[in-house]
Amino acid sequence: MAGRDRVVSLLRQLERAACRCPAHSQTYHQVSVHGSGSRTTDYAFEMASSNIRYGEGVTREIGMDIRNLGARNVCLMTDRTVSRLPPFTAVLDSLAKHDVTFRCYDQVRVEPTDSSFMDAIDFAKRGDFDAYVAVGGGSVIDTCKAANLYACHPEADFLDFVNAPIGKGQPVTRTLKPLIAVPTTAGTGSETTGVAIFDYEPLKAKTGIASRALKPTLGMVDPLHTLHMPERVAANSGFDVLCHALESYTALPYSQRKPCPTNPINRPAYQGSNPISDVWSRHALHVVAKYMKRAVRDPGDVEARSSMHLASVFAGIGFGNAGVHLCHGMSYPIAGNVKTFRAKGYDVDHPIVPHGLSVVLTSPAVFAFTGPMCPERHLEAAQILGADVRSVKRKDAGSVLADTLRDILQDLQVEDGLGAVGYTRADIPALVKGTIPQERVTKLAPRTHTEDDLAQLFEASLKLY
Repeated sequence: MAGRDRVVSLLRQLERAACRCPAHSQTYHQVSVHGSGSRTTDYAFEMASSNIRYGEGVTREIGMDIRNLGARNVCLMTDRTVSRLPPFTAVLDSLAKHDVTFRCYDQVRVEPTDSSFMDAIDFAKRGDFDAYVAVGGGSVIDTCKAANLYACHPEADFLDFVNAPIGKGQPVTRTLKPLIAVPTTAGTGSETTGVAIFDYEPLKAKTGIASRALKPTLGMVDPLHTLHMPERVAANSGFDVLCHALESYTALPYSQRKPCPTNPINRPAYQGSNPISDVWSRHALHVVAKYMKRAVRDPGDVEARSSMHLASVFAGIGFGNAGVHLCHGMSYPIAGNVKTFRAKGYDVDHPIVPHGLSVVLTSPAVFAFTGPMCPERHLEAAQILGADVRSVKRKDAGSVLADTLRDILQDLQVEDGLGAVGYTRADIPALVKGTIPQERVTKLAPRTHTEDDLAQLFEASLKLY
């Protein structure tokens, strides 16, 4: 009885502490409708994540995993940079030790496009593989997910599974081949999610494919791999973790997301904030606050880099089920419309605004904008990240979080806004146009917005300091 009384007491404490802000005003457990019926908003959420294995040197087990799966013909995917690094060598050694037959595709494009996806898909279709291994950052893992998907659906048109409104957004109903993801960056969380993101070149904007069916079978998180990230790659990867956590924690609650699916197969992967995702996202913020700056400044700080690798997993589980919103939605045209900017630390042969950088540059403006809809969550996030919020009024929550983020960015020597990566006021209409198709994520913002609002957010992000 004492244990039961303790549980009841904790539940009552949670109810008393439940967020009272406008976007999160309904406590989750009070939802009383038990079926979709005539509801216009959803009434349920579900959690999905890859199996995760974590440990220093755990990559040595991958050959045994492939043998345990009974795979006879494996597709190994990476990019040209990672293919020269120790993490890839560790995978090769394990595959060789356990006599695994594989073919390697090392042409993954950093920040993939529809055409680079299709090149990898063609390789996968010709290979008749029964398992996949992806070694690299989010670009590699996402490319491998897409290759697996379309190799298992050889009759499908490329746009069949791409998110609406760019593609048809058809549900994935077949079981895909096993995929083991070995992340070498600490940011995207792609090893935990069923999402694959790419630049759709005809629109110069990012979009993606989102289905729980795409989740890797296993995410093999070996913290030793992150020791090889250059300083700016570590920073930009960390900013992705930061924004994953912030956006999923402040997203529209799942019970306010429309429409309510008539069939559970149509419930999106990005469902809105929910009490389980909240736990992962909040914890990721704590880890980022404690370790990110150390991880960026000292590549040999094993504790910091290992912790950020785990934070990427934590945030991945959080946003992989809750979703992201405006920072990510607005980042896609920022990356897609890049002109001549080439980020430091990236060994690529094309202009690039790295994903994490494209996301974080708008974060001060975005959270100043969304603050009024869930001020308690914005204040809590600011406090976790180091702000003193004891005397801050609720109406100032957004601006306090924005200032906190701005201080972090300046301290880590981030480019001074969109202007520093090549954009001007004249580019804003194109950036807004590229954001409009991102409804899958932007609709999860806690505050509704117009095209004029987006234009103002982009303008506010041209210069940060």
